[in-house]
Amino acid sequence: MELIIQGIIKAFELLVTFDPEVLGITWLSLKISGTATLISLFIGVSIGTAVALNNFFGKKIVISIINTGMGLPPVVVGLFVTIFIWRNGPFGFLEILYTPTAIIVAQAIIATPIVMGISLASIQNLSPNLRLQILSLGASRLQMVWVLIKEAKLPLLAAVMAGFGGVISEVGASIMVGGNIRGYSRVLTTATVMETGKGNFDIAIALSIILLLLAFLVNYLLTLIQQRQHPR
Repeated sequence: MELIIQGIIKAFELLVTFDPEVLGITWLSLKISGTATLISLFIGVSIGTAVALNNFFGKKIVISIINTGMGLPPVVVGLFVTIFIWRNGPFGFLEILYTPTAIIVAQAIIATPIVMGISLASIQNLSPNLRLQILSLGASRLQMVWVLIKEAKLPLLAAVMAGFGGVISEVGASIMVGGNIRGYSRVLTTATVMETGKGNFDIAIALSIILLLLAFLVNYLLTLIQQRQHPR
């Protein structure tokens, strides 16, 4: 219990004194996870909507793959991303291993199936008659898709929150592809693991609290937007 109290006090000190290293790590965590979530949102909603609105051979298999991807182990993602961007890998020429860019790639891969699966289910749950009504009013297929996405905006915002929550708390892939380099690719989760390994439990707890506060604030803002659209 004493360790937890010390951690809370340490977190308060780090925040109040605007510790430059902690602020840098926090900002980098937000920037990396935010960028990865935006990428996953674009890819996930696009593919999820396309799969939901089209009938094709093997659709159930594709949906099963997407649903399986929602539970994709981060360490597996980290392993394969590392192999692909290793100096001798297919994308080694990009030289992004142990950089923030590599973490963004790994986190986007983790978040995309989550956003994709929720988007797919959200569009599928809309009434098929709604599509016919939109088309009967003279809308193009692209306009119909846009209207359907707007109709499903509440669960889609939930998809954003799920995707962001999945990557801001991720640690395995971030260490593997980012290297946890101080002042360059160290984020809140990897810093917490490192401080725990060094026995600095007060700092580790402080970083954990800051991580929880960051996740809460982002999700609170998204929840405000979501509930504004659905006041009941």
